[in-house]
Parts: sequence; C-alpha cells; structure tokens
Amino acid sequence: MGLLKSSKTKAYIRRYQVKFRRRRECKTDYFARKRLITQDKNKYLSPKYRLVVRFSNKDITCQIVYAKIVGDHVMCAAYAHELPRYGVKVGLSNYSAAYCTGLLLARRLLTKLNMANKFEGKTDLTEDDSSFTPEHAFRAFLDVGLTRTNKGNRVFAALKGAVDGGIDVPFKDKCLVGYNNAAKEMDGDKLRNQLLGGHVAGYMRRLQDKNPEEYQAHFSRFIKAGLGPDDLENMYKSAHTAIRNDPTMKQREEVKKHHAMKRKRKLTLSEKKNRIKQKKASALKRAVADVEMAAV
Repeated sequence: MGLLKSSKTKAYIRRYQVKFRRRRECKTDYFARKRLITQDKNKYLSPKYRLVVRFSNKDITCQIVYAKIVGDHVMCAAYAHELPRYGVKVGLSNYSAAYCTGLLLARRLLTKLNMANKFEGKTDLTEDDSSFTPEHAFRAFLDVGLTRTNKGNRVFAALKGAVDGGIDVPFKDKCLVGYNNAAKEMDGDKLRNQLLGGHVAGYMRRLQDKNPEEYQAHFSRFIKAGLGPDDLENMYKSAHTAIRNDPTMKQREEVKKHHAMKRKRKLTLSEKKNRIKQKKASALKRAVADVEMAAV
C-alpha cells in the first residue's frame, strides 16, 4: 500500500495561525464576545455593559462588566457566598440562589449609581408581568460565556433577578422555567414556585416519604440549619426583602500582615571578644559553685 497523501497542503501550513490562548483553553467565545463589546463609533466613550453570570460547583458570580482596551473593568459584583448574610445559608448554587444573586447585583449597582429609588424593579413575585422595565433604566446584555442556553438554565434565573432588581436586560420569557412552547404562554405560578425553592421542597418531601435515609444524607446541611420543606419559601422571601433593605457589600476585616523574618545584626570584633569574656566568667563562676557544693 502506498503512503496516504497529507490533507494539509503547504499553503495551509504556512498560513496557519494559532488561535487565542483563552480560545484554546475553551474559556472565551470570541465570536460572541466581539458582538457583546462592539459599540457604534458615534457613541464615543459610552461603554456597552454586560451582565456576566458564571457558575462553579459551590458559588455563583454575577458582575456588571465593560470592556476597555487594556482589558475588562468590573463595575459591580455580587456572589452567592454573600447570601448567608441575608438568611440563605444552604443551597447556594441552585435556581433560587441564582435569582437572589442577580437581585443582589441589581440593587447593589443601582445603589452605587444613586438610582435605587428611581428604579425599584419588581418587588412582588405575584405580579404577572415578568419582563417590564421602565425607560432610561441601566441597560446591560447577558454574557453567558460557554454555558448552554437551554430552557430553564440557571443563568436565566440570575437574569430574572437582575431584571426584577431594576436593570434593563433584553430577554424573552421562553428562556425561563414555566414557559409553554405549545401554548406560547408563560405559567407564572410555576416560575414563582421555582424562584422560591418549590422544586427543592418537592424533592425533599418525596425523599422523606420514600427513602428517609437518603433524605438524611442528601439534605444533611438543611437539617443542620433547621430547614424543612415548608421553610424554604419564607426563607427566600425574607432574603429578597433583606437584599432590598441593604444591598451594599460588607467590608472585609483587615488581615494582619506577617512581616518577614529579620536577621540579627552582625557583632563587631570588640563585641565578640566581650561576649566570649562574659561566657568564660559565667562558666568559671558555675565551676567554683560546684566545687564549693562538693566540699560541703
């Protein structure tokens, strides 16, 4: 058999260009980023703001970011690990926690810009209109990174929280939990139930009935915090109220700096001789004392 012909021509190899590092690491979608940060030329020095939402195993990060030539600038940020301060002590990465984090970011940003009283957002989840935003509100565009934007994803819960907090973020209801594709309508009760932890409470009740041992293992932190299926809704409602009352970031306590070890100053020749003299006198004094003790 003959050798296989190479599919890479010489022209291809010579013109090949290595992709950006963050593209090779699968961290940044530059196709989407270009469209999120590009602004019209007649809008000089008016940045295009992005609502950046990222999830880790135990935390949620929500940020308002805009691009500069030297890099991105974070204007405001909120994290799920701040939620215990508002009463949400467990379940810091679920759908309901994502909504709380988005709400916290919106209220913190508007407070920082002195716009909190003008744009209060949606204060009552029982309202049917979920996408209404007043004119001249702070506008941002959702940046999901490499997250799959399937229906009901948690990034849209953070978006919903930001919109209810008073930020103008373009979106459609069909990305949220509760939207019926066949009927082309939104089920507000289903969405409200999800935002207030109803899906977690339902799963807790099923495990309590069918497998109590698995319930004890799976929800051990909830049990330790004294939370049952009937307590989640009130917990999230109280958190929403607390976030609106005080969305400011708590200042970190100053950490004491550990100073580097300092070496001792070297002794001069005269100091060394004097030290040796003192050691000899001390040793002689101890020897005389031992002899006297032996004579007694």
